[in-house]
Formats: sequence, C-alpha cells, structure tokens
Amino acid sequence: MNEIATFNATGVEEADADTMPHSIEAEQQLLGAILTNNDIFDRIAAIVGPKHFYDPVHARIFETASNRIAKNALASPVTLKTFLEDDEGLKELGGPAYLARLAGSAISAFAARDYAQMIYDLSVRRELIQVGQAIAAKAQKVDVLLEPREQIVEAEQELYRLAEQGTSETGFQSFLKAVTEAVNVTNAAYQRDGGLSGISTGLIDLDKKLGGLHKSDLLILAGRPSMGKTSLATNIAYNVAKAYRKGAMPDGSEGAVDGGVVGFYSLEMSAEQLAARILSEASEVNSHQIRSGDMTETEFRRFVEAAKNLEACPLFIDDTPALPISQLAARARRLKRTHGLDVLVVDYLQLVRGTGRSENRVNEISEITMGLKAIAKELNIPVIALSQLSRQVENREDKRPQLSDLRESGSIEQDADVVMFVYREEYYVEREKPGDHEMEKIAAWQERMEHLHGKAEVVIGKQRHGPIGTVGLSFEGQFTRFGNLAQPWQGTPSEEY
Repeated sequence: MNEIATFNATGVEEADADTMPHSIEAEQQLLGAILTNNDIFDRIAAIVGPKHFYDPVHARIFETASNRIAKNALASPVTLKTFLEDDEGLKELGGPAYLARLAGSAISAFAARDYAQMIYDLSVRRELIQVGQAIAAKAQKVDVLLEPREQIVEAEQELYRLAEQGTSETGFQSFLKAVTEAVNVTNAAYQRDGGLSGISTGLIDLDKKLGGLHKSDLLILAGRPSMGKTSLATNIAYNVAKAYRKGAMPDGSEGAVDGGVVGFYSLEMSAEQLAARILSEASEVNSHQIRSGDMTETEFRRFVEAAKNLEACPLFIDDTPALPISQLAARARRLKRTHGLDVLVVDYLQLVRGTGRSENRVNEISEITMGLKAIAKELNIPVIALSQLSRQVENREDKRPQLSDLRESGSIEQDADVVMFVYREEYYVEREKPGDHEMEKIAAWQERMEHLHGKAEVVIGKQRHGPIGTVGLSFEGQFTRFGNLAQPWQGTPSEEY
C-alpha cells in the first residue's frame, strides 16, 4: 500500500502496516545467528518470542527453530527445510534457499542479544500504537454500555500491562530459579542479623510473629467497631513511610532499602481526618484537642513541628468513597508507576464496590477479596485490607474474635495469606462497670481495669507461612497509637523502630 494511513469504520485514523516500527534486518540477523549457532537461543529466549517478530514468516521460522532446540534437536537451514518447505510466505521469499541466505548473512553472534532487544522494543512500540488506536476507537463510539470511566480504567490496565512487559517472567519457571529467589530472601534477612524478610511494621513483637509484611501477601486486619483497627493500620502505614530509605537492591535496581512508599485508601474517613490521626501520634497531642483546636502553645508547636517532619513522608491517601475494585487497582498501578508503591492499605473492605455483576453480597465480597489478592500479586506488594466482623462476637462470653466471625463471606479467610484481629478487652470491661451500690464488685472491677488499661491484643487467626497466636501491644487512646508492650522480664518498654 502506498497510502500513509487508512481510516476504520469509526473514522479513527489507523497507521498503515508499512509505517509501523520494525527492522527486517535485525530479525534476519537474529535468525541467521540462531541457525548458525543454536546456543545463542538460550541467551535471547527470555527477551524475545515469536509474537515479537514483525514479519510473520520470520515469526514462523523462529517458532519452528525454538521448538527444535527445546527438544535438543538441531535447528539449521537443512533441518528446518522439512518443516517449512510448504510455507507459502517462505516461498514468496525464495523458499528454503532463504533459510540458507539467513545463516550465510549472519555477521556476529555477539550482537544477537542487542538484535533481540531491538526486536522486542519495536514490538512494544507497535503494540502501543495499536492500544492507542483501540482507545481512540472506543472513545469515538458512543455506546450506552461503555461508560467513559470504565474506558479510562481499561486503558490504564492495558498501558500498565504494556509497561510491565518483560519486567517479570510469566508462566512456569525452573525450580532452580525459585530456589535461588528463596535463598536471596533468606540471605537478606540473615544480613539483617536474623531480622525480617519483609517490611517492618514498626511493632517489634508483631514483626517477630509475621516476619514483617511480605510481598504479594493479602493481610486482613479485622475487628469490631472501636477496637482500633483503623488506628493500627494508620500506625503501621506511618511507621513504614517514616522508615522509608531508598538505595540499591540486591538485584542492582533501585528501591526501598528500609520502609517503603505507602498507598492508603480511606473509604470511610476523609484525608484530613486520617492526617490528623497520624499527626496526633507523631506530635503526642490528643486527637480530640487537634479536632477542637484546644491546645497549649507548647502542644501547638509540637503539632506544627510534626507536620513539618511529615511533609516528605511518602504516604499517599485516596479518600474517594465507594471505589469499585477495578478503579482501586488502576489507581494503585498509577501510583506505583509515578511514585513507587511498597505497601497498600484499604480501609475498609466492605466499602469497596464490585463490578456490579454479582447477584448477591457474598459473591461481591468474594470478587473484591480476589481482586485485592490479584493486586498484591500483580504489583508484588503486601496489601493490608481492613474488615468488619459480624455481631455474633458480642453474644459470646469470650469476645475474642475468631475466623468464623469474618463478615459476609468465607472467601475473605480463603483468599487471605494472613488474618489478624484487633481486640481490646478494656473496651468491654469498661462497659461492665457495676453500680455505685455494689462496692465489692467495684473494687474487683477497678483492679481488672488497671490490669487491662492501655493494653491491646492482635490475634493472628491465620498465617499461611507462619505461626498463629496472640501478640500483646500497648494502646494510647488519646493519641490513637499502638506501640510495643513491655514484657514482664524487660522492665521498660522496648524501643520503637
């Protein structure tokens, strides 16, 4: 075709096939090098595949050669002739003699990897053009069922998939590669003097039980109202962001050496309310005083100083209410692409919306938890999702939560790698205060309250890769802050990270 461009049915301009980015010469050189020396295939197999070749005949030659090599059979012009002599496309290029010309014109085996990278890069450019055309065509077509917001999400998903191509190998991988990665993770923990293999929560005893927050894990943090699950999630998010330090990773790339960049979806509270909680913790000024502005000059100075220190904190808050799971995923991808993302917090799971295709709430929650687990694996980050618990907890004598208390769906327990419950017995005992005339009971109640005051528990009900059990934490209600609890043998509280 001599035309530079054509137009499709919707009137959107399409690039002519001949104008699409490609290099026939690079493809010929790579194929020639492989047919001359099959060992080259192993060096370029992770970079390029048949779909990356512009010329379909070259794609078929590469595929046939790779199939032969995979069977430990020779791939040469002579051996490939048998499989490709009836190929119509090859006949147009001169038949089997073309294979001999490819092998004969191969200049250098050392440049094979560069040719493979060039072929891959040009393929990505072509795909980018096609994605752009598809986006334009959809936007041009006015359809009641095609909401613009949904189109934006779809476009972002496609672009993210394209951006992440080649960054991780998909499909099966050898056990050797898996073992090597496991050894690298363990080595990183060993280099920290038996420290954590994951990201520290800033709470020592919780870290010991979890080993930190691990990549691709979905952690559910559940609790009844007023137990402090949002406070705990906020504390962890703040601790991770506060400890953030960038540096060289073991694989040579740049990333978070300590702490990390945190994304916080606050679907219940506004960004200002969440920031006020974090400032209360950082400045040690009562959260109620911050809301009412009732502070002494010293407290206000502490508050302002804490705000200044937090300016550079890599904590990003999205307080859009009732976010669909697809948009939540798209925004997380965008944050990772623009600022990086190491931990994602969702407060809370029941306020996320599904796609609207589920017939009932149980299926919708199942869809949301699967979506959150998919985000954790796709972005290779820990995702902490808060969850409500059913009221049946209140009807029991022992009000410590159990896995069966997770509200609305068993899929929460099924999809999660870790399920944790926040429990403060002090909250319930405080509401059991006897009347003024019951003096004996009041004395016992006061003694019990003194024992429970400022204490909280995190009950780990499920952990796919570690032990379950209970972790004791301190809780300062006026600052909405969880901390490390001093153990009887320690005498003083352990230092916070």
